[in-house]
Amino acid sequence: MLMALNVFLLLTAYYIIKPVREALILSEWGAEAKIYASAGQALLLLGVIPLYSRLADLMKVRRLIATVLIFFAACLVVFYLLARMGISLGIPFYLWVGIFNMMVVAQFWSFANDYYTEEQGKRLFAIIGFGMSAGAVFGGFITKKLIHPLGLYQLMLLSAALLIFSLLLTFAAANRKTGSGRTPDELRPPDEEKMGGPGGFTLVLKNRYLLLIALMMILANLVNTTGEYILGAKVKESYEGAVAIGDFYAGFFSVVNLVGLLTQLFLVSRIVRWIGVNRALMVLPLVAMGGYIMIALFPVLGVARWAKTAENATDYSLQNTVRNMLFLPTSRAEKFKAKQAIDAFFVRAGDVMAALVVLGGTTLLGLAPSGFALVNVVVASLWVVLAFFIGRRYLLLSRSG
Repeated sequence: MLMALNVFLLLTAYYIIKPVREALILSEWGAEAKIYASAGQALLLLGVIPLYSRLADLMKVRRLIATVLIFFAACLVVFYLLARMGISLGIPFYLWVGIFNMMVVAQFWSFANDYYTEEQGKRLFAIIGFGMSAGAVFGGFITKKLIHPLGLYQLMLLSAALLIFSLLLTFAAANRKTGSGRTPDELRPPDEEKMGGPGGFTLVLKNRYLLLIALMMILANLVNTTGEYILGAKVKESYEGAVAIGDFYAGFFSVVNLVGLLTQLFLVSRIVRWIGVNRALMVLPLVAMGGYIMIALFPVLGVARWAKTAENATDYSLQNTVRNMLFLPTSRAEKFKAKQAIDAFFVRAGDVMAALVVLGGTTLLGLAPSGFALVNVVVASLWVVLAFFIGRRYLLLSRSG
């Protein structure tokens, strides 16, 4: 329950500032700048991930988590002060939120993978994932209620406060673990030692299983980010003003997360039990393929909205759960350092590829949204194949112990 509440607060904090991010960059710069800024996050992560690996070598897990969460909470306070001074935040805040989201969520699931044994994780990740889905729903709901009376910038301070509460829950969960009285073989304390060894990028590049997961994340985010461009372009055509755009995205995220919550609650554990982690890994790319076929046939805002709703809801529920289960049969260093590299840099590398697709599609080929949807159909088909091979490798690792 502590772990589920912890990730609930993290996702609430993120979904409070996510509509703020969308509103600022779309109103100040437009949909093209948004996707190019997504590519810029990957370049920043080339420096951030080695720094995180270095901190993981120097610190025990509890101190590492505290350092990261306090840093991001402080950044939100700084952004609030800059906004009150009238400084334009569209691009820098978009860059920062992308890094913040990937790092804090990846760090939580690294902690969860280290906290539980493989059998415990298979049984409990769906429950913890429910806390994640519920936090996303609540974050979108509370933002829609507060964005008009409070405005955009005060929401940053609320998000910062939630990060500090999340840190307190991390300490409570770790203390309960170490104070349980059970033997080290039954329950390992999550901060018993420093990690050392190779950095995150090295661990990924030297391990075929981790490298395949990284490649899958690139393809997945290429599809998702190109889809976000399609949706953002349609929203920009239909709405004017930062608050109106922010209100649309607050409602959109609320519906996406509600569908994800219901999927997490009623379907995820059953799907994993019925078809296994390996086959469940192929569900999202198949859903994405169907959605982008519909957008290609009917390129209007309503179709784009509901296709992205289905894709994102599946991503945030089933895909998120099974993707994190892939790290259960890995080492502690791989859980923290390699997972951070995969969930942050390689995901953002997909943004770089999406930016190139949009740049080439708009400037050289003159593609309409339906054209970009067809590109996503092709990429999603490759994603299905890659997910199949990762699932096979996962079964081998799991059976070998």
